[in-house]
Amino acid sequence: MAGDELKLLGHWASEWACRVRLALQLKGLTYEYLEEDLDNKSELLLMSNPVHKKVPVLIHNGKPICESMIIVQYIDEVFPGASPSLLPSDPYERAAARFWTTYMDDKLVVTWIQTFFAKTIEEKAERMKQLLAVVDTLEGALEECSKGKPFFGGDSVGYLDVMLGGLLSWLHGTEALCGVDLFNATRTPLLSAWAERFGALDDAKAVLPDIGRVIEFAKMWRAQMAATEAATADTKN
Repeated sequence: MAGDELKLLGHWASEWACRVRLALQLKGLTYEYLEEDLDNKSELLLMSNPVHKKVPVLIHNGKPICESMIIVQYIDEVFPGASPSLLPSDPYERAAARFWTTYMDDKLVVTWIQTFFAKTIEEKAERMKQLLAVVDTLEGALEECSKGKPFFGGDSVGYLDVMLGGLLSWLHGTEALCGVDLFNATRTPLLSAWAERFGALDDAKAVLPDIGRVIEFAKMWRAQMAATEAATADTKN
């Protein structure tokens, strides 16, 4: 819509912010991107998301919208004339897309984090087993939603492609960080081919963070968490 002002508060390594950037990029929408220092959050972020105080936040004509799932749906609804349409037009398929997005966030992301921070070999092995089971389920979801076409959305990128695509740099770093290759051409051929296909899109290349940089960021995050836990334990002793 003419005269719309869009600002996105994000962080380069945030998979959640990456989802929103993908949606904006795919729809060809002009916006101002504001990089947040998560150790020293801006007043704008704290005022725009006073409940969670997290990125991403999309500010549309002065009104903040929070949470990546909600923001991407909002973008699709408010800018219907900007192609492609991300959410399916069919109500059942729309519901299925929302279901699988929730599954990604509740199962894939949560289990990935548990695997990444596992403290023992036994715990990591168990978490990896759970993580691979989640990925196997998503392989079935891709087969169901794509109906044999290149993307979750069919012939073109859709809502689920954006939702999983935003996680792609982190998921590609899993082998280096957790010791397991998630998108294996033998075990999950559909997801493996999808990840390569999605990552080759010009819009994805413009947005997805460098995998090596994400890996280094993740290692630093893990080290900081370990140091915080050690300091807390010393305080209690």
